[in-house]
Amino acid sequence: MRQRILVSALGVGALAVAGLTVQGAVAAPAPYTAGKHAAKVCSAARTAHTAVCNAIKLVDANGVAPASAAPPSTGLTPTGLRDAYKLNGLSAGGRTVAIVDAYGYPNLERDLGVYRSQFGLSACTTANGCLRVIDQTGGTALPKFNVGWAGEQALDVDAVSAAAPDAKIIVVQAKSAGFADLGAAVVTASKQAGVVAISNSYGGSDAADSTYGSYYNHPGIAVTASTGDNGYQGGSYPASSSYTTAVGGTSLVAASNSRGWSETVWSGAGSGCSTYNTALSAAASFGTGCSKRAMADVSAAADPAKGGMAIYYPTSRTASTWAQFGGTSEAAPIIASVYALSGNTAGYANALPYAHPGSLFDVTSGSNGSCPTTQWCNARAGWDGPTGLGTPNGTGAF
Repeated sequence: MRQRILVSALGVGALAVAGLTVQGAVAAPAPYTAGKHAAKVCSAARTAHTAVCNAIKLVDANGVAPASAAPPSTGLTPTGLRDAYKLNGLSAGGRTVAIVDAYGYPNLERDLGVYRSQFGLSACTTANGCLRVIDQTGGTALPKFNVGWAGEQALDVDAVSAAAPDAKIIVVQAKSAGFADLGAAVVTASKQAGVVAISNSYGGSDAADSTYGSYYNHPGIAVTASTGDNGYQGGSYPASSSYTTAVGGTSLVAASNSRGWSETVWSGAGSGCSTYNTALSAAASFGTGCSKRAMADVSAAADPAKGGMAIYYPTSRTASTWAQFGGTSEAAPIIASVYALSGNTAGYANALPYAHPGSLFDVTSGSNGSCPTTQWCNARAGWDGPTGLGTPNGTGAF
């Protein structure tokens, strides 16, 4: 119990100083929603080139998210999300967001229906052509169920539904969390008609585009990737790829200002420099301090307690319930959806925000750890590692 309280109150750096290792813990600012702390949804990656999903959820002192027939009142709703990022009145115009994740989720369509019905969104089903679920080769031999990755998929499809309710959704399920299988699923996603954005809410150790970049190199499609949930850490692939839009994370709360919302760095948001991949030419004048690829480029809500979404997710192969989820896994599909709403993904979409930084909400306070170069882990005006150039203010930067 004492360890769980410390996880809620301390960031990654403070935990390291205290000499604590807590299984499944992630950093996040205190205080949490009363009586709750954060827990990772997926098990840690076991090999260097295996990914872990970046979804985390609020759980009680026993490590459980109790079954609930209603969304948690503290969770971010579709109405709140679209207001925070000024997305109301925008349409995806029939464009499709693809979600790439590992493993199967037999009740995805059923659970998505519960989420969308709860919040008054139009039905998105396989029958009406809004939803498709395919395997990594584009077929219907869907992989085995994995409860952690299924929770990730629930967050992803709910986030797309919230940010761009009229977007179509394709879920491509890789047979494993290995970089090669996930990459093959991204290639399959890129070949599906109507896809303008591909969201990747997972990451592993830094890796080279010379080995894996062909999986993510799709000009004309916005390929987003979450930067991770462990604070300042250096590169995390595929967010550290030169071909993706690296998406960091914020804490988002309602505020009595002209925007109606306030954002700071979420202390769990990943950031850092790749040791392998080429720096974005579009970022050359933004003072990243990295000689190679810097992450993040942009960001969105990720703190599970402050801006975490109320989602409907599976607790077993047959049962599902409501809980509050965050992580940069929340942010990546939000940004993919904003690209879909913009309809502007020509060329390499990760360059677009650098041409329009004034059309983002700049996040200027907060930190995600200790680092040798201040902007790699501390917010500032303009670009910084945890939040990139900022968060969406409509689609002007995309």
